[in-house]
Amino acid sequence: MLLIKNASQLITLEGGVRRENYDLGIIENGAVLIEGDRIVEVGETRELKDSTEREIDASGHVVMPGFVDPHTHLIFSGTRENELYMKLQGKSYLDILKMGGGILRTVHATRNASKEELMREARKRLNYMLANGTTTAEAKSGYGLNLETEKKMLNVINEIEHPVDLVPTFLGAHAVPPEFKNSGEYVEYLKGIIPEIAPHAKFIDIFCEKGVFGCEESKEYLETGKKYGMVPKIHADEIEDIGCSRIAVEVGAISADHLVKTSDENIEGMAKSDTIAVFLPATPYMLLSKEYARARKFISLGIPVALATDLNPNAYTESMQMVISLAITQMRMLPEEAIAASTINAAAAIGLEREIGSIEIGKQADIIVMDAKNYQQIGYHFGVNLVEKVVKKGKLVWQR
Repeated sequence: MLLIKNASQLITLEGGVRRENYDLGIIENGAVLIEGDRIVEVGETRELKDSTEREIDASGHVVMPGFVDPHTHLIFSGTRENELYMKLQGKSYLDILKMGGGILRTVHATRNASKEELMREARKRLNYMLANGTTTAEAKSGYGLNLETEKKMLNVINEIEHPVDLVPTFLGAHAVPPEFKNSGEYVEYLKGIIPEIAPHAKFIDIFCEKGVFGCEESKEYLETGKKYGMVPKIHADEIEDIGCSRIAVEVGAISADHLVKTSDENIEGMAKSDTIAVFLPATPYMLLSKEYARARKFISLGIPVALATDLNPNAYTESMQMVISLAITQMRMLPEEAIAASTINAAAAIGLEREIGSIEIGKQADIIVMDAKNYQQIGYHFGVNLVEKVVKKGKLVWQR
């Protein structure tokens, strides 16, 4: 058994997904007892057993659930730091894509990379994620845009051995590859390969955006994925509002992600659904934009919100702590909202809220010890890694 004791604040987040009430379920001088990979007791330190095989003294530290990152493009080859110069010169994301950069440049590098090379690069990113407190992440394909490479990417996600658990998403509809004339022709190709892809992915996703994939073809593609057991997600309203968040509601997507340009009408539509809003503030940050998703509007309507890194060659960060800081400073989220959005709500955005995302009896013991005396210091003390220890499935897997 493992006892983590004397936490200045034990953030339990018990009670499920947060909507309007973002209470963190804090226990002062808290402790958690772990047997195997499960949490068996939670309470004040004085209440829990003091005779265990192993102990972690968390005096003066926050103890909380490991971060869950529900939107990453973890698997890719090559980097695109030169495109930052293009952005600084006024080129937009879609301008760079039309010039053969952006996603298409990464597609070329990823198609040419071996499975072993992708494994090696992904493992390095996962090491950064783990050190920064992420214990579970969603990972997308989408830099293959053909059957062979999309399967190669999904095989990497499913086969890689690492303490960070990965949940696979098929994002074949990330861009239109050069060998196809238009998006409609490519979507028909994707629908034809979905039966072969479906056993390898839990979710299906599409970049619904002006100049990429329209609303109706996005709906048709996601509905086809549903027929083969994949759960829809959608990149929605990132650059322009063409109604993609409305499609998320219509297909029963588990999440709609980005949502920078979502209209009041479509936000209100999401409020009548079970779709989770996933915000990715590192993306506008690296696009040099001053416009972020309107978190306060979503929260005011009771829509559950989550945060994610959007780790990819355009927004290259593995740090959920950085994302929390951006959410607080740029989106005006309260610290407790940002923490819940990075744990229990993020777990719900990948369908795992009953297993991870909170510290409750019976749940998997994915726990981090933070060099912070209270939760308000997370996001306030920025630009450094506050994680001291990471416990994954009841085992200490990383420490400073």
